Amino acid sequence: MNRKIIQITDVDNVAIVVNPEGLAKGESINDVLSAAEAVPQGHKVALCGLVLGQEIIRYGEVIGYALKDIPEGAWIQESMVRLPTPPDLKSLPIATRPAPVQGPLEGYTFEGYRNPDGSVGTRNILAISTSVQCVAGMTNLIVEKVKKDLLPLYPYVDDVVALNHAYGCGVAINAPDAVIPIRTLQNMAKNPNFGGEVMVIGLGCEKLLPERVLSDSPTQVLQILDAAAHVPPSARPTLSLQDESLVGFEAMISEIMEMAKYHLERLNTRRRETCPVSELVLGVQCGGSDAFSGVTANPAVGFASDLIVRAGGSVMFSEVTEVRDAIHLLSPRVINQEVGQALLDQMQWYDDYLNRGLADRSANPSPGNKKGGLSNVVEKALGSVVKSGSSQIVDVLGPGEKLRRKGLNFAATPASDFVCGTLQFASGMNVQIFTTGRGTPYGLAEVPVIKVATNSKLATRWFDLIDVDAGRIATGEATIESLGWELFHLVLDVASGRTEVAADRLGLHNDLVLFNPAPVT
Repeated sequence: MNRKIIQITDVDNVAIVVNPEGLAKGESINDVLSAAEAVPQGHKVALCGLVLGQEIIRYGEVIGYALKDIPEGAWIQESMVRLPTPPDLKSLPIATRPAPVQGPLEGYTFEGYRNPDGSVGTRNILAISTSVQCVAGMTNLIVEKVKKDLLPLYPYVDDVVALNHAYGCGVAINAPDAVIPIRTLQNMAKNPNFGGEVMVIGLGCEKLLPERVLSDSPTQVLQILDAAAHVPPSARPTLSLQDESLVGFEAMISEIMEMAKYHLERLNTRRRETCPVSELVLGVQCGGSDAFSGVTANPAVGFASDLIVRAGGSVMFSEVTEVRDAIHLLSPRVINQEVGQALLDQMQWYDDYLNRGLADRSANPSPGNKKGGLSNVVEKALGSVVKSGSSQIVDVLGPGEKLRRKGLNFAATPASDFVCGTLQFASGMNVQIFTTGRGTPYGLAEVPVIKVATNSKLATRWFDLIDVDAGRIATGEATIESLGWELFHLVLDVASGRTEVAADRLGLHNDLVLFNPAPVT
């Protein structure tokens, strides 16, 4: 199919250019339209003449207003588009759209690791968490030593990872917003890919005690301390480097390695077993987006998300700033008024957060997004939210909160790839799909990340970093439905350990980044 442009809806007065080489000046686009100037791939071309102040429409929605007269066939650049005001949070319809008529999807399973708490992991990983950034050098060293000296002795353990972060001391730990980084750390340790076998290394003088990384309940913290007094040091879940029994560096290393052996032996007894898709927790995210994101990869991910939900599983979509301008499309889809209000509350909290920082929504998109054809955050949001598919939204999670209900969840996070990934991981995801149009080596050591290219040009150039080419939708070689099913089956294969994602094969794993809106002292 020799498709030159893509127009999403009949009411759109702009379309994006499909050709990898773009449109040349004077090139015929269709029977009635020619390019008034050269237009790069992914960028918008005016389908009709636009006058000053006229609505610019894409996805059937207003993405801005013309800042000058724009002739038919012209390249619509960012400087020509005035950003519209965001939807008013006080006048949105809530829970007005009935649930889509989609029957349950039965008979699909994956091979996962069942945990004592009822969750299921897609990996069998030893996690070494920290209570304070000061010990990150030690945990990094330990991870390398465990991988070299111990991991080969435990063939049923997939990996060992350090959950390092920049928190624990020099922070206003009792400030109201400190609940966000603290619960994130606590819920990271509970991720199902760790099987409950988490070590916590502390320093000894930090504000965030190592035991508090495992529980925020004072009673449970006391129980952890009491239990530790009655078991060998290697069986204790926490260790502080300032403990007076540790004399010298080698003593510290020896003690931590003995702890690692204890946990590795327990993890090594775990085996994969057949589990229903209802135990999957899929996180969906985009980064390095372009104008194809909302046309190819994200709609296909949305289709796959609906399949996961129909099969009884859970899906999390996020990125508040890339949802805010499309919130009017989501509030009707919530399951009830309570969930709808929670969704609007998260939008309002983030509006206030940005206002306190004297920032506004025009800070998004990034320069790379704009090079990929996205003019503003409205256009970006409209393409971003389609990752959520069409299912009803059953719950809203605050940043770092743990998943409570199966189905489609909105997990509130910033749009930053690394912060969003960290928070989804803390909320309990055990596999992630990440779409990109510009390209990014993003990956997580703790959770397998399936990378999907929005355009075939990127997929070809990054042939060994990308797992799926969704650009085939733009060229007509695939449909949203066919690619959605392809992603669904790939998720099951990756979750089962049958398929290794590119980021894991290449060892591309980003640091975890906490979201801390509380003061630093």
